[in-house]
Amino acid sequence: MIRSFAFTTQGRLHTQDIDVFLMPTLLADTNLFLWVDLEASTPEEAKTILEGIFRFHPLSIEDCIHATPNPKVDEYAPKDEDKFSPYLFMVIHAVDYSRKDGVFATSELNFFLGKNFLVTYHDVPLRSVSATAERATKSTMHIARAPDRVAHTLLDSIVDNYKPALEELSLEIAELENDVVEHPNQRTLNKIIGIKREVLHLRQIIGPQQEVLKRFAEGEFKLIRAHLVPYFRDIYDRLFHIASLAQNFTDSLTGILHIHLSMTSNKTGETVKALTLITIVTTPATMIGTWYGMNFKHDMHELDWRHGYAFAFALTAITTLGTWWYVKRRKWF
Repeated sequence: MIRSFAFTTQGRLHTQDIDVFLMPTLLADTNLFLWVDLEASTPEEAKTILEGIFRFHPLSIEDCIHATPNPKVDEYAPKDEDKFSPYLFMVIHAVDYSRKDGVFATSELNFFLGKNFLVTYHDVPLRSVSATAERATKSTMHIARAPDRVAHTLLDSIVDNYKPALEELSLEIAELENDVVEHPNQRTLNKIIGIKREVLHLRQIIGPQQEVLKRFAEGEFKLIRAHLVPYFRDIYDRLFHIASLAQNFTDSLTGILHIHLSMTSNKTGETVKALTLITIVTTPATMIGTWYGMNFKHDMHELDWRHGYAFAFALTAITTLGTWWYVKRRKWF
C-alpha cells in the first residue's frame, strides 16, 4: 500500500494519495515537501517508488527491503553518475510488549530523509506512522513543514510507545516478586528466565538505537536543521532513561532469581530436616521392633513371658518419647 502526502512549507496539506506519475513534478517544486509511506508494499510498488521515482542507492534499497537486525543511519551523497539527491537512510525499531505472550515484538521502520522528501517503509502497520500522518494532515501545529520535523515526530512517537511496554514489564516483574515468595516452583523459575531474556532483548534493541540518535543529537547531519537538533537530543535523553530502566529491570530480575534459588534451597533443607527428624524419632521403634522380630526363643526369654508384648510396646513408646523430648530440647524443630 502506498500513502502519499504533499505539504506546503507552512505545513499545510497540499494534496494526498498522489498518482505516481505526478510525484517527480511535486519533487521539483521547491515550495512543497513530499512524504511517501510504503506499508506492506508489493515488490513492484517498492521498486517503482524507491528505484523509479527517487532513484535511491541500491545498497540502501537492499537494506530497506530486507530485514536489518540492528538500527543504523547512513548518509548518501550523490557522485557524478548518481541521479539521487542527498539523503539519510535510517533503520529504527519500534517495540511492543505483550503480557499474554511475554515477549517484545519489534517492527522495523525505514527512513529515507532528503531536503524536500521523506520516504518511510515498513512491513506492518505502525501506530507511530498512522498517528503522525493524522497529526500532519489534521493538526494546526504544522508539524509537516519539513521532512526533518516529520522524522522527529515519528521518532518521538516511537520512543513514546516504549512507555506502555515498560509499564507492562514493570507490572510483570512486580507479580514475579510476589510469586517467588509464595510459589517458588519450576513454573516461577521458567517465568523469571523468560522475562529476563526479554529484558535482554529490549536492551539489545535500545543500545544500537541510542548510537543512532546520538548522532542526530550531536548535529552530525546537515539535512537536520540546527534549530531541530535540541529536539532530537531530547529524544536521545529519553531513550537513555529507558536504557537505564532496562538495566534496573535486569538487576531486579537477578535479585528475584537469587531469592528464588534461596527459597528453593531453604525448602529443600526443610524437607531434608523433616525426613532426618522422622528417621531419628523412629529409630528406637525400628531397633526394638527389629530385635524382637528375630523370635529366638532360647535367647529372648520375653517370648515366654506373659507380659512380653506389653513390655516391648512400653519400651518402644518410652524410647520414642525420650528421643522426641531430646530433639525438642535441642530445638532441632
